[in-house]
Amino acid sequence: MDKHILLTRYYSHLIALQRRAPLTAKTYRYEIQIFLDWLEGEKLKPETAGLDDITRYLAQRRESDGIDSRSAAKAISALRSFSRFLENEGPEKGSCDGPNNLSAFASLLQIPRRHDRLPEVHRKEDVDRLLSTIAAETPLGIRNRALYELIYSAGLRVSEAVCLNTDDIFISKNLARVRGKGSKERLVIFGPEAVFWLKRYLNEVRPKLLGRGNGKALFLGKSGKRLSRKGIWKNYSALAIKAGLSTKLHALRHTFATELLAGGADLRSVQELMGHAEISTTQIYTHMDTARLSDSHRKYLPNLKAWRGMEG
Repeated sequence: MDKHILLTRYYSHLIALQRRAPLTAKTYRYEIQIFLDWLEGEKLKPETAGLDDITRYLAQRRESDGIDSRSAAKAISALRSFSRFLENEGPEKGSCDGPNNLSAFASLLQIPRRHDRLPEVHRKEDVDRLLSTIAAETPLGIRNRALYELIYSAGLRVSEAVCLNTDDIFISKNLARVRGKGSKERLVIFGPEAVFWLKRYLNEVRPKLLGRGNGKALFLGKSGKRLSRKGIWKNYSALAIKAGLSTKLHALRHTFATELLAGGADLRSVQELMGHAEISTTQIYTHMDTARLSDSHRKYLPNLKAWRGMEG
C-alpha cells in the first residue's frame, strides 16, 4: 500500500477509533512516517520487518537524532500502536499467515525507564521580570502579555492556550473553559493581572487583528488566524533569553502548580486545575519544597553538618 495512504488510514484510526488526542495522533503519525522512510531506505516493508530491523532502527535514531529515553519511549509506543493497527486494520488484515513480523516483534520492545526529574520552576519575581520585558505599548505586545499572563495565572499547556476561543473566556467570573489532553474539558481560574491584560487585548487589539473576519479563536496572529504553538514558543523564547531565564515555556505551568501547593492548596485541587489524569503526576510538585529547602541549606548553612557534630 502507498505510504501516504497508510499514514492517512493510521491517523484516522487513532482519531476515530482510539479517540486519541489530536496532538498525540500527530506525534504518532510523525514517528511512524520517520520509521516508514527508514524502511524505504533499507528496502524493507512494515509487514516483513523483523526484531533486528526494529532494534537497528531505534539504535540509529539514538545515534543520528540524539533522542533521549523520553523520545525513545515515545517512538516505541508509536511502533506498538502502529503494529496493532497493521494487525487489525492494515492491508494484511484477514491474512491466513497470522500476525505480521512488525506486530509480533514490536510487542517485545521494552519502553526505556524514564528518569523523572524535578520540574523546572521560576521564582515569582523572575516571572514578573520576564513578563515586564514584553513591549506592552504595541498591539502584539499587549496580545503577548495577555497570553503569557493567562498561561501563568491558570497553569495552561501551550496546546490548551492555542485552542481557546473567545466564548471560552468568562472575564467577569475569572474563569476559562479549557480543552486538555484527550479533549477533556475543565474550568480554570485566572487572576487579576490576566483579567487586566485580557480586557486590553480583547478591546484594543483583537478586533484589529481579526479585521473583517469573524473567527472565534481567542489569540490571533498578524494574519488574523489562530496563533500557532510554534509562534507562542518562538515569542516566549525571545522573552526568556532577554530576561535571562529558561526558554522552556512549560516552566510557567510548573511554577503555577508549585506556587499553589506552597500557598496551601490541597493536592486534589491542584490536580483538577492542572488537568492531570493521575494524581501521581501532580505529586511530583510536592517534592519541590523539599528540594528548595535543601538548596537553601547548602547555600545559607554550609557548616550545618559541622555545627551538629559540635553539638554532640
